[in-house]
Amino acid sequence: MSEVRWLSADEQRVWRGFMTAVTKFTEHLDRQMQRDSGMPMAYYEILVALSEAPDRALRMSELALNCHSSRSRLSHAVAKLEKEGWVQRRACDSDRRGSIARLTDRGFAVLEAAAPGHVTAVREHLFDVLTAEQLGSLREISQAMENGLQTECAKARAEIGEF
Repeated sequence: MSEVRWLSADEQRVWRGFMTAVTKFTEHLDRQMQRDSGMPMAYYEILVALSEAPDRALRMSELALNCHSSRSRLSHAVAKLEKEGWVQRRACDSDRRGSIARLTDRGFAVLEAAAPGHVTAVREHLFDVLTAEQLGSLREISQAMENGLQTECAKARAEIGEF
């Protein structure tokens, strides 16, 4: 086993600051969504993904990928969205093992009502507090982090039989 490369004091400050900012930001967005729209952010993300898909429909496995969710967690969430009448599920025509989730008109109306509050919260607590240069740096940093995790994430999904 190789030696652990411990974080320097400065790296530790950056790490903790990053984690605090991300946690506070996502908690704020979830609270705003719950308060203003009565749903968790995870449900909003599902509605958004479906709204952007052709015919407002996606295979459940593709929807899980788009929402960065496990199939089981997504299935549970979609079941709740079905009860609300916001999403409908049906068997996939080409593969009876798969299923398709489709955003209903009622679900789209809920999404349209929730979007302004969400966009306002994102704008106020991300875009309005950063300079154009900082936003460019954040874009580059986010892409580098995502690129660095692609192989590990793909291995993890394969190990648990997801996707």
